[in-house]
Amino acid sequence: MSSVKGSEKFEQQVLTEHLRELRSCLIISFVAIFIGFCLSYTVIRPIGTWFFKPLTEVLPEGTSLIFTSYQEGFFFI
Repeated sequence: MSSVKGSEKFEQQVLTEHLRELRSCLIISFVAIFIGFCLSYTVIRPIGTWFFKPLTEVLPEGTSLIFTSYQEGFFFI
């Protein structure tokens, strides 16, 4: 029965209440995405180092990895 009452309340909201609720959901979503991006950005270098470690160990001394396309370098800045 509570789902019926909840749906009745949802249908009775005016447009501005729907938009206000949508705005708050969007703000929360953008903040969560921003925090996730910041946390991910802080650990990208250790992950990249760990990922390329087997390759860099077998490279001759004095050499480094070369990216052959523009977008490859942006993945491990």
